[in-house]
Formats: sequence, C-alpha cells, structure tokens
Amino acid sequence: MTKLQGRELYNSIGNPKRIVAPMVDQSELAWRILSRRYGATLCYTPMFHAKLFATSEKYRKDMWSELDGDDSKDRPLVVQFCANDPEYLLQAAKFVVGKCDAVDLNLGCPQGIAKKGGYGAFLMDDWDLIYKLINKLHTELEIPVTAKIRVYEDKQKTLDYAKMVLSAGAQFLTVHGRLREQKGQKTGLADWEILQYLRESLPKDTVFFANGNILYPEDITRCLTKVNCDAVMSAEGNLYNPGVFMKESADLEKQFPRVDQLLREYYEIVKECPGNASKIAMKSHFFKILRPFLPHHTDIRQQIATCTPKHKFEEIEQIVINVEKIVQEIFAKPDIEELDKITTGEQQLWGGAYKTIPYWRCQPYFRPVDGVTGDKRVTDALKQKEEGKTAEVVESTSTEQDKNNKRRAEEELDNESKKQSN
Repeated sequence: MTKLQGRELYNSIGNPKRIVAPMVDQSELAWRILSRRYGATLCYTPMFHAKLFATSEKYRKDMWSELDGDDSKDRPLVVQFCANDPEYLLQAAKFVVGKCDAVDLNLGCPQGIAKKGGYGAFLMDDWDLIYKLINKLHTELEIPVTAKIRVYEDKQKTLDYAKMVLSAGAQFLTVHGRLREQKGQKTGLADWEILQYLRESLPKDTVFFANGNILYPEDITRCLTKVNCDAVMSAEGNLYNPGVFMKESADLEKQFPRVDQLLREYYEIVKECPGNASKIAMKSHFFKILRPFLPHHTDIRQQIATCTPKHKFEEIEQIVINVEKIVQEIFAKPDIEELDKITTGEQQLWGGAYKTIPYWRCQPYFRPVDGVTGDKRVTDALKQKEEGKTAEVVESTSTEQDKNNKRRAEEELDNESKKQSN
C-alpha cells in the first residue's frame, strides 16, 4: 500500500468540494449514504473515542460495521478520533486501515465532555501533545493522518498553530473559523477573514478545508471563492438539510427537499444498515429533518419523542407514513404553487441572504436564545459592529478636521504677526 500525502492524496479521492463534517453520533453510515445522494463528495465519520475504540470490542461494534467504509457505498471516507494518548490513538486507527482513506485527529470539539476528557479543542493548550499524536500516526500508521482545528483570537498564533499541525504530518487541514469558546449560545459567526488569512499564509500546496457559516448551497460557492479553499465542510447545515451540498444549478427539490420524501429515503437507508450506530441516531435525525414541520404538527413530535432503538421498524415507519399523509394533503391544495415558493431576501452584512422556505421543506435552523433566533443575533451584532466602525470614522474625521482647522488658524495668526512686524 502506497501512503499518499497532501495534494496527491486529495487528487486520489477525486478533489472533493463538499464535505460532511465529523459529528458525535450524527455523521454515521446511514446519514453519510443519504448525504452523498444529495451532493456530498467526502464524508467524515462521527468522532470516535480512541481509547474505547482500541480497547472495547462492544464500543467498536456499536460504532462500526462491515458496511462502514465500503468501497461502493461509503468512500471516500475519513475516520475521526479524539485522543490524548498517542499509543491508544495508533491502536484505534489500525482497526480501520483498509476501510477509509485517512484518519483524522479531532482538535475542534469544544463541548464540556471534551474538556473533562482532555481532548478536542482543549488540546489547544498542549501543542507538544498534539504534535506527538499526529506524528505517531504519520510515522507508524499505514494510511495518512489529517487534522481539524479551531482558531485563536490572535491570527499569528493561529497561523503558527496550523504550521505546527502540518509539520507534525497532517495531510489535510480543516479549519473551523470559530474560537473554542464559540459554542451553544455563544456560537456566533465563523470568521472567514482568518480562514482567508491562513489560506494565503500557509504553503500553497496545503490541502485546506474551511468550516463554518454554511446555510444554503450558494454559501459553499461564496466560501470557496472568499477563502480560496480546496473544499467546504458543513455540520449543522447538513444535519437540517442534506440538500445544502447540492450545486446551485440543481433543482430546488434537491436543494430543499420535502421533509416527507427525505424522511422516507433516510428511513429506508437505515433499515439496510448493519450495526447499531444508524439505528441509535435515527431518532435525532428525525427531529432535525422535521424541525420546521413539528411546531405545526405537535402530534408527530410526540410520536418521535416516545421512540427508542428497541422499537420495531414497523412502529417507526408509522411516523414516516403519518408525515407523508400530512404533506400529501398540503400538496393537494389548489394554491400549492403559490404556497410552495422559496424566496430570497436582501443581501446581509455577512455576505449571504436569508431565504423564506415553506415548513414542509428542509431548511437551516436558527437556534433561539432568550427568544431571539440566531440569524437575528448575527445580523444585529454585525450592524452594531458596522455602526461602531462608522462612528470611529466620523470621530477620526472630526479629529482630523479639528487638527486641520487648528493648524490653519495658527498659520493665519503667524502670517498676521509677520505682517505687523513688517
């Protein structure tokens, strides 16, 4: 087996542009198969715990099946691990050799469990350990290693960090343009400016993936253009609408699929997937697919809430059937063509534009905090920032004008004095 590196590795997997992000219990096999049908050209597995994967056969069976990494259904594929021990990381990675194209080290998880376990984004405080983890795989594993990081507030520190990760042996670098502190209610907007800075400052042959701020298919094109990255990764955008990976030229039915049709398609995939991971994740995916639909049909929400992995497929399918009946009734309305329209609003300060999408179609989720949705918080924050810049310019201009007026007054007084002297 030839161990490919960098650009050669990227070319060998087809130069993917649209990537399903590694997500805890969410980017499992069934979801990856579905996402590939909707435009994803590279997928990452969920974040696996390296020590558990290395030492627990039960954990491996729950997380991994004979169909994961299948040549015809699940490639190209990168398997992601969180770790803080190089030996356990290597042991875990050896289990997936031959079933993936690379192994990724998670350096971006900001959640409390990562802080408690000492992995993910909380390794940002220990560069020596990060180097050892990556370099262990780079020098001893038969397949390549990659890494996914977050940024610091300081651009130069982030650049130095990225260079260290690459020097340790990472063949792809994925950068999530948010700080470690930006999570949950503090998520905010990812910083494409720092992504652009890193792309321009790193060696030109670096394979660079950008992550953050993907709501609609056109945002992928914007990001590719703005950052000049090789590919764009999406996590939450993909979870609520797999169609986010469709090209802008694709039919709107694929960009914003009907929830009933997507739910049925996903459910049929889960039924064919071996192992436990896809079945365990199904309930969560049902909630996310149907997120805009459930406030209008709370009875469906209750049906999903009572489901467990122990339920038979026939029982779960009844939920799918109920959703199908409701949406079919909606599409039987005489004015459905008018009701089913998708409209695009004005361009926002963040560069894109929000869309108004019927609740029976998949769409982004703007998580509310204290009753204010994420899109409104971002817009207001950017307006305040813009107003602050304007105020600074006005103040600066006023100060400069004051200086000029003072200088002219002094010159006039000086000239007057000279005249009187003469």
